[in-house]
Amino acid sequence: MRLKKTVTKSNTTYCIIWDYNKLNGKRTTGVYEALGNEQKLIERFGPENTIDKVYEYINSLNAMEKENKEKPISLTLNPNKQIEKDVDRSFFSGHLILRKIYYDLEINKICDLIKSKYHFEFDLNKVVECLVFARIIWPSSKLSTYSQSRRFIGNYDFDIQHVYRSLGYLAKEINTIQTELFNNSNKLLNRNYKVIYYDCTNYFFYTEEDKFRKYGISKQHQPHPLVQMGLFMDADGYPFAMNINPGNTSETKTLIPTEKNFLSKYNLDGRNLIMCTDSAMSSEEIKSFNSQGGRGYIITQSIKKLSNELQEYALDMTGWRILGNIYDIYNLDEINRNEDLRKQYYETIFYKETEKENDTLKEGLIITFSFKYQDYQHVIKSRQFERAINLVEETNKKNKEATNKKDITKIKKSVNPNDPKRFIKEIRTTDTGEIASNIEYMVDKEMLEHEEKYNGFYGITTNLIDDTPTIVKVLHNKWEIEESFRIMKDELDAGTVYLSREDRIKGHFIVCYLALFIYRYLEHQLNDKYTVHQLVHALQEMKMLEFKGKGFVPVQNRNDLTDDLHVFLGISTDTEIVTYKKIKKIFKATENHN
Repeated sequence: MRLKKTVTKSNTTYCIIWDYNKLNGKRTTGVYEALGNEQKLIERFGPENTIDKVYEYINSLNAMEKENKEKPISLTLNPNKQIEKDVDRSFFSGHLILRKIYYDLEINKICDLIKSKYHFEFDLNKVVECLVFARIIWPSSKLSTYSQSRRFIGNYDFDIQHVYRSLGYLAKEINTIQTELFNNSNKLLNRNYKVIYYDCTNYFFYTEEDKFRKYGISKQHQPHPLVQMGLFMDADGYPFAMNINPGNTSETKTLIPTEKNFLSKYNLDGRNLIMCTDSAMSSEEIKSFNSQGGRGYIITQSIKKLSNELQEYALDMTGWRILGNIYDIYNLDEINRNEDLRKQYYETIFYKETEKENDTLKEGLIITFSFKYQDYQHVIKSRQFERAINLVEETNKKNKEATNKKDITKIKKSVNPNDPKRFIKEIRTTDTGEIASNIEYMVDKEMLEHEEKYNGFYGITTNLIDDTPTIVKVLHNKWEIEESFRIMKDELDAGTVYLSREDRIKGHFIVCYLALFIYRYLEHQLNDKYTVHQLVHALQEMKMLEFKGKGFVPVQNRNDLTDDLHVFLGISTDTEIVTYKKIKKIFKATENHN
């Protein structure tokens, strides 16, 4: 640091200038502190030996720098001076938290491995960092992500073409990425893969069908081409493996190929894994495969689809047990009629079990019941039925007022168990009650009453005979994969793709996979204290305003959540100003951590 004197006709001013390295490594000179004119110097340092005291002050600052200490920084802002034109001043800083996890998981080394295989020139790791961080903080199109990358603190300098090329390389190495991430995470975590959960979901595209995006069965009933993603999760909710298939692929054909692949790649052959999935995967092939090599399966069983005899057994209110109590048998009707008993057992999971034989396997059938789950399902179905009533009333009113046949509104019947339109039936009548072409709709209360009798009940089939405690525990944790799919779709907005090439679409989903793993890791490291919305919102709000030559001033609110995030990071970014030196220290600390 040194003193600079500026002399004009009317005035002489002083400032302290210094040389510093910007985040991109380039060295530049800037004003560290404006001291003002001679009168300001005298007021601050005294009338005697004023300049000598100024130099003493500068020497003390230089001494602090040599001792690697942060110097106090003062900001002089001129209300009459405009800010620079076309210069970014506001930056995201929440990615610094995520970057620590990214490097702890050695995703940078995975990128280096891919780059060494294909010998391209651009920095794949920097592109993937931005793609993953943006997917968590501000999920959007790849073009928008490219624009956002310039607002992440750090030297993220690449072209839009590198984004699209990166997706292609990620798609080529989709199996390598999953295997390396599994191996790297095992160094960091005690991965709990005794139980593996699997489910599939579809993502639709506003485009015409092609070789990869195919028309299929959409859970959202969208009449668009689909891409299907199958996701495996471990018992702690971490992504375990994935597959990406055309939208017309049968779900039952996706599990075994991927399972065979990770059993081999992850060196899990012969491990006593338990595969847990829903009733869509209840094929004999899947059950048979997961009855080999010490493996087991737990598959959701629709009680409605049981034989009459087994359905009667499942819905019988007598003969129920509670885990840990091998002596008492409970009658659910008696508990339900006693208000005190119902409160006592409201959150208890009751169960009963029997054997169920099919053509090739002997398996156990376990039925569980919960009063809390019963009430929850009752509320959900009542709301759906109310929505059906409103839809019927609105549609019938419109149709009565319609003057042309083309203005008649039709309600398409649904078989989706979550769609209110399943409660609606169509009647065609004349004024005399005879069957005719006039359309009127009404709600089917008998269907609601029929569905209500299944409230609170849950069924599964399994080859884990005589291991009911394990089974009930597995079912209790099954919500994790459902939560992960919700995070993937809603918070990470995985459906926002805006891509057409198959390799780039696959690359997009592997980015979502990495983002979900990083998010889950952060969530667990904070002891699951915060919801996904709270965490993502906090990361979004972590921003800094740059004062060139000085550093970055945080502009977010400080609270318990941000304090916990900084404890996890190990370095605070919420001081009144964060110097360039400190930012570099954070980058270096994360990169050297692994």
